[in-house]
Amino acid sequence: MALFELTLILLLIAVALTALSRWLEVPYPSLLALAGVGIAFLPGAPTIEIDPELALALFIAPVLLDAAYDTSVRDLKRYRLSLVLLALGAVVFTTAVVALVGWKMAGLPIAAAIALGAIVAPPDAVAAGAVLGQFKVPHRIMAILQGESLLNDATALLIYRISVSAAIGSLVLRDALPVILLSTVGSVAAGYLFGRFSLLTLSRIEDAASGTVVQFAGTFAVWIIADRIGLSAIITIVVYAITIARTAPRRMSARRRVSSYSVWELAVFVLNVLAFVLMGLQARSIVGRLSGEGQGEAFLFAATVLLAVVVARLVWVLGYVAVIRRFGRFDGEGRRRDAPTFRGAVLVGWCGMRGLVTLVVAFALPANFPGRDPIVLAAFAVVLGTLVLQGMSLKPLLRLLNFEPDTTVDREVAQARVAVMQAALDVLSRKTSAAAAVVREQYEAQRLVAESPGDAQAATEYDRLRLYAINRQRDTLEELRRNGTIGDEAYHRLEEEIDWQELAASPPGRFQPLTT
Repeated sequence: MALFELTLILLLIAVALTALSRWLEVPYPSLLALAGVGIAFLPGAPTIEIDPELALALFIAPVLLDAAYDTSVRDLKRYRLSLVLLALGAVVFTTAVVALVGWKMAGLPIAAAIALGAIVAPPDAVAAGAVLGQFKVPHRIMAILQGESLLNDATALLIYRISVSAAIGSLVLRDALPVILLSTVGSVAAGYLFGRFSLLTLSRIEDAASGTVVQFAGTFAVWIIADRIGLSAIITIVVYAITIARTAPRRMSARRRVSSYSVWELAVFVLNVLAFVLMGLQARSIVGRLSGEGQGEAFLFAATVLLAVVVARLVWVLGYVAVIRRFGRFDGEGRRRDAPTFRGAVLVGWCGMRGLVTLVVAFALPANFPGRDPIVLAAFAVVLGTLVLQGMSLKPLLRLLNFEPDTTVDREVAQARVAVMQAALDVLSRKTSAAAAVVREQYEAQRLVAESPGDAQAATEYDRLRLYAINRQRDTLEELRRNGTIGDEAYHRLEEEIDWQELAASPPGRFQPLTT
């Protein structure tokens, strides 16, 4: 079966699995991982080889930029201690534990064992967020998991790069510290400069399609340039995305923004699907090369690495929370109230599902890398095991922990929405036309709804009536095209106009017509 046909099949299956995951309330990557394994082991599935550097740029760059773009700088500052302990401490601790297992159990060279540890160390918050968002867990936990997921990639991949270079003889480990310092400082500066240049370029492009193409091309260009000049491509992309995110929304039209967000969401979804297919094919070829006693040892080693990864994270998170609670007793009352809890530590420790980064980085190991086959198999086992075992059990764990629903974001939305509605009313107060009176009435209705934090973005009565009328407009437009009164060009122009009206009248994320 050709790769293209296989990819189409898995894309269609992934769409069905996404719907199934919402119904079952489990992370869709968990089901996707199982599907990737099943399809990859079908008879006749092709053997795929891809350049390691291309794999990193193709899969990691756009996914990392998408995550970094949505990262809250405020939350990074607010929870910086926990983020440092997770994104740096937990990654280093997990890397050390797994490296010890690889060195002692599989006889890997120390540099190769460290590379394995770095590959499986960074968790991915996408899988956890798919479930946690349904339960409204404490905002602190969500913010920490999302921030960790972004920052730990940089730590892990920096260790990975150094250990891979050391394993193949192009770098001595004792020379790594100057490389790390130079790479980190240079990457931060380069990411900021690239971001400012990108803003200047994008602000001069009005066409939505052209702007989206430039965004993708710019993302890959930043990754490639940073990698070619010896910087950390991960850190550069993260700083680049955060720089753009703080300024671009004000310089981008609504049409371009809606189009861009849709394309990026689709691209990230497709890249996840392709990564699981390619990794499954790699695992199949590795299993085929292993035989007899060696195969059993490889599977035992992979299972041990999976166990080590899960236990190491739980031990680290519970340990640092115990230390913080022990030595934080004399902080102010506000700090005690926002201090980490053991319930939260259990949840954060269990939300250690590995995903795209682990898959791609393992896939990107050079073909002649020492112990490549057992390393890739172990990485695949960690991704599959954590997504299935931890991902599938996350919902029962949340019910057991029984967190109070967190309304932090709802309150912030309500507060900000009241402010922006009032700003519109203030600027319209000097207008006396009949049209201005109608618009003021709309903003007043929206402000009244926003004053209720529990339903700050609900549709107002004004919105419901608009959606009811829009539904009738669509029926009439269909009839005009059907009876030949208008052609398709006129139809699509009016269709777009009505779409924007529906978008403006609908609560975020819900564009279905409402009836009365």
